[in-house]
Amino acid sequence: MPDLTLPLPVIRAALNPVFRIMLNHRLPFSVQRALMDWGSVAQRAPRGTHVERVRLGGRPAERVTVGPVSDSATVLYLHGGGYTVGSPTTHRSLAAYLARETGCPVQVLDYRLAPEHPFPAALDDAEAAFLELVSFGYRPDRIAVSGDSAGGGLSLALAERLRDVHGMTPAALGLIAPWTDPNEIPTRNRDLVINKPWSRACAAAYLGDGDGSDTGYAPLLGDLRGLPDTYVQADVDELLHDQCTRLVAELRAAGVRTEYTETEGLWHVSQLQAALASPAARITRELGEFLRQALRPAQTRSIG
Repeated sequence: MPDLTLPLPVIRAALNPVFRIMLNHRLPFSVQRALMDWGSVAQRAPRGTHVERVRLGGRPAERVTVGPVSDSATVLYLHGGGYTVGSPTTHRSLAAYLARETGCPVQVLDYRLAPEHPFPAALDDAEAAFLELVSFGYRPDRIAVSGDSAGGGLSLALAERLRDVHGMTPAALGLIAPWTDPNEIPTRNRDLVINKPWSRACAAAYLGDGDGSDTGYAPLLGDLRGLPDTYVQADVDELLHDQCTRLVAELRAAGVRTEYTETEGLWHVSQLQAALASPAARITRELGEFLRQALRPAQTRSIG
């Protein structure tokens, strides 16, 4: 259970001005990053959280654990933030909740951000991180990949590249409101967290001089066959809801076993506020349980 339960309307009222100020396309991305890191202090991690700063795939990363862990499996976590903001610091609490639920270390990668490092820098970093985990002795089917928003899209793009280039399949994909086609223009101007001008600025910054039809940039346009079991969560009121339901439909049509949780009354990546909101804590536990089951040895996994 969360440390402190607050009514959802109270949390929404508090978050609304925060995100309006913080995710503003008129602010330099450097300022947005600083504001996000500063604001993350309100996102409390579970008791017993241990954070170790490491290097992974040539990039800084955090290895997050809570209590005793099994090091025979791990989660590679790719944070959200429109490929332009966000860091292991902003997503430390979410990583800790997943570490607690899975009983495994969660590795949060500090991949390179746009516009300084446009596509495919983030994907290259994610690929290098996964391959280094394999070099450490983790089998690919003992590494789950999870991410939120842009990090969810990056997770899907990584799984496609691992399949196509390396013949590897992660244990599972855990996707929180994944942004899998940055070409798609939202039909509304904003939800509680994301607004259209900011998301378009992020999409342009990430693409740079690239090709928007490249499936590494927009993995929803790619071949989804042969991907691992996938979990997707989205709230009905967020801008990415329609894109997420399309992804789920196309995954299932491609024969990928897919679990989909649709919430109502939450907000984009509410898992970051799991310490404050019981419904957010519940769906965070649900994702953690999905990943935990996927990371269990094959002979002991639940069937069905």
